[in-house]
Order: sequence, then C-alpha cells, then structure tokens
Amino acid sequence: MSYFDYAASTPVSSKVLDDMGSWQNKNFSNASAAHAEGLKASKAIQLAREVIADKIGAMPSEIVFTSGASEANNLAIKGVAFGHLEHKGHIITSSIEHKCIINTCLFLEKIGFDVTYLKPNEFGVISSEQVASSIKPNTLLISIHHVNNELGVVQPIADFGRLAFEHNIPFHTDAAQSFCKLRLDVDDMDIDMLSLSGHKVYGPKGIGALYVRNINDSGLVPQIHGGGQEGGLRGGTSPTSLIVGLASAVKNFPNTYSFSSVDLEKILSNYKYVRNGKNPIDTIFNITFKDDDEVKRFHHDNHWLVSQGSACNAMSNVASHVLTEIGLSDEEARRTYRISLPPYQLY
Repeated sequence: MSYFDYAASTPVSSKVLDDMGSWQNKNFSNASAAHAEGLKASKAIQLAREVIADKIGAMPSEIVFTSGASEANNLAIKGVAFGHLEHKGHIITSSIEHKCIINTCLFLEKIGFDVTYLKPNEFGVISSEQVASSIKPNTLLISIHHVNNELGVVQPIADFGRLAFEHNIPFHTDAAQSFCKLRLDVDDMDIDMLSLSGHKVYGPKGIGALYVRNINDSGLVPQIHGGGQEGGLRGGTSPTSLIVGLASAVKNFPNTYSFSSVDLEKILSNYKYVRNGKNPIDTIFNITFKDDDEVKRFHHDNHWLVSQGSACNAMSNVASHVLTEIGLSDEEARRTYRISLPPYQLY
C-alpha cells in the first residue's frame, strides 16, 4: 500500500519527535508554574510562538495555541459572534468551507445570526465580486479558506482581506492546507485571524494555532475558559511538547522543495478522468473517473491509500458538499478521489 492522503494527515518527522522528546518526560513541568522548570517550559513556548509568528509575518503575542485548526476556526467565528449576541449580525463565508466552519455557521444561524454562504463557480473559485456584493451594514465577519481541502483550489484571500479592511470588517481565513506550503503574510494580505494545524506539515496531532491581530483589542470571546492562558483566549494547561513539536515542524519545513518524486500526471494518463478545480495547489489532485470501469482499473493497478472527498466525508455515503457545490452529481461524486502528495520528501 502507498499512502497518498497527506491532505488528511502527515507523519511526525523524526526531527520533530526528537525535539519533543524531553518535554514529554524530563522537562514535564507546567508552563504556568513559577519555579525554574516551569519558567523553562514557558520560555520554550515563547520561542515556539516566535517561530509561528515569523512564518506568517505576525507578532508572537498575536499567536494563540489551540488543539488544531478546527478549534481555531471555532474560536475565530464564535469568538466574534458571541461578542454580538444581543443584536446578532451577519457573517459571510463560502459553501465549500471545511465542515468545522460550515457546522459552526449553521449553529450560529440557529441562534439568530444571518449567514451568507457564497457558492463557487464550476472551478471551485470564490470571487471578490461575490464577497463585495454580499457585505451588509451589519456584517460582523468574513471567513473564507485559503486552500480548499478537497479540491486544492487557492482562493484570492488578499482580495478578500482588502475588501474587509475597506469596510472595517474582520477577515478570517482557514490556512490549514496552505500553511508552510504557500506564502502567507497577514499584513500584506489584510488578514485579521488565521487558523493553522500541525499535523498537515509533519507536526503532531492535537496542536494548532489562531493568529489574532491586535489581540488585546480583538473583542474575541473565549470558547474555553480557564486560568488565563493564551492571553485569556484559550484556557487550559499548555501542552509544551506539542507546541515545541509544531514549531519544530515549521522550522524544518524547507523554503524550496519539490512536493513528490511521484509523477502523478504520468501515472494518471493511463486512465480517463477529469481533474477538478482551477489552478490547484501542487499537493492535491482531485479527479473524477469517467465511469466505474476506470475506477476498478485504477484500484486494480494501484494499491494507494486515498480519500473519496476529504477525510471528514470518507466514512459517509453522502456526497461531499464541496463536490456537489461545483456541480457534480452524486454519481460523479462517488467516482471522485482526492490524491494528495506529501508536503515535501522527509528523507
């Protein structure tokens, strides 16, 4: 079996494991403790915060560590919304977001918020014109992902950020699939909040972060209350080893690299298929086979571990919302696979 589901998750690199090692059992103190070992852990977390911030052009104080991108997305969207519970308001997102954003917005609709779900074109692209025409006087937030997790399509987030800035509306982007792989600069792109994940870039599962611009004046409402960790926005004992692991993965991610030694286009030339999405990121191939015979032939020839849709949809018989939103029928969606390459060659 060959693993080609790296958009779902990556292994933890040996260098990351080495860097995490001592923080698991030797230097295990609580980073909130005032003694020498606690201060050592706190310093390690601060250094990690600097690494993450530098990668996206932010300040270390603007990085909030979370359990992953899903929690970061929830904190960004609910954090804004819960600050406006009295009068509610309007949120703009897309209909092809990750399920954690779609379901968060559906929940907010149930309690009285107004949500606009922008539909992509047939190539999976959301336009800045769609965003501009959807802005209302009571729009509280614009949240649109950077790279779609199923199609690999790169959205023009700098255009969305500029529009949001011009209308004094916070702009949030889910960058789980683009972090480290594409250039991100929160100032140049007018990004007010950005979610990222460790296990997409050879880091450990269970760790991610939310960048928050001007964190002390953001007005975000915490979703996990605790002892004041993470600037009061995310309570709970800091997972030092996971945070160190995330920073290690980022530090060791090369600035220039080739995604894979596998020539997917050459292999796939033996089959009849259509590649979905316009100008997708090089790591994600979303393809729809012509018919069931082509699907059978592909599986017979290649013992690959791949996803039908995304990892979130793989266990369901329901067609992926992303695929149906770009116009695929249920039958076509059933013949659609996401083949995702490693971010870079570890060895």
